[in-house]
Amino acid sequence: MTKQCPVGVFDSGVGGLTVVQQISQQIPEGRIIYFGDTAHVPYGARSREELIRFADIICQFLLDQGAEVIVDACNSTSAVALDFLKEKYAVPIIGVIEPGLEAAVSQTRNGRVGVIATEATIKSAAHKDKAQIRGADVFIVGQACPLFVPIVESGKVTSQEAYMAAKKYLEPLQKAGIDTLILGCTHYPFLTPVLQEILGPDVTVVDPAVETVRQLKKVVDSINKYDIIGSHEYFVSGEPEMFQQVGEKLIGHQKLPKVKQVSLNWGD
Repeated sequence: MTKQCPVGVFDSGVGGLTVVQQISQQIPEGRIIYFGDTAHVPYGARSREELIRFADIICQFLLDQGAEVIVDACNSTSAVALDFLKEKYAVPIIGVIEPGLEAAVSQTRNGRVGVIATEATIKSAAHKDKAQIRGADVFIVGQACPLFVPIVESGKVTSQEAYMAAKKYLEPLQKAGIDTLILGCTHYPFLTPVLQEILGPDVTVVDPAVETVRQLKKVVDSINKYDIIGSHEYFVSGEPEMFQQVGEKLIGHQKLPKVKQVSLNWGD
């Protein structure tokens, strides 16, 4: 028997695959149960109440599939729903806001940290609030990037459209003199080459997935569960073929297991 802890991961779409890639590297023995809410993507313009409801329904689904720990790989829901989820469910639930902030605080040289994220995440001011709670001596500059998620969901991460949108969104952060940039949405690491080209080598780009999975590994190692290794599972609420096609392209044309579409009661 091999130690295994089934890890549930959810996001609005393919963005959470950046977290999956880190899990595969740092916890190769882990079994991943992934849910992409592609029927409701993008989450950026959703209300706080909608985001909490979606996250709640998805967490229950992942638990029903056998998840022993859950990663909320969506910054929008991590920003507004994480406290609710942690209070409701007994299993460990890890968000992506705090890990990204911790990494940025440790790496910034001038204390000016940029955050690019969805409208919902920027509106929540979650990064600023967490920095204040930590007593971190940093100045947070936020920038909503509503075009980024649709660009990534369509697989156009190196297109002229992506470059022009990035140039527009990054300009005010560059003027603010940031030396560190938090990718405040798990879709955004797929745009890193474009972002780094515009920002130049003097700005550190922080992918919260790296630190999030470091924290996840500590939780997994503390759970004494032994079972036969199972295969990864991928579920979506929308079109499975599109998720499969775009997802495989984004992760370097690696094969994903067959993506299954499921119908959940969203309470709409």
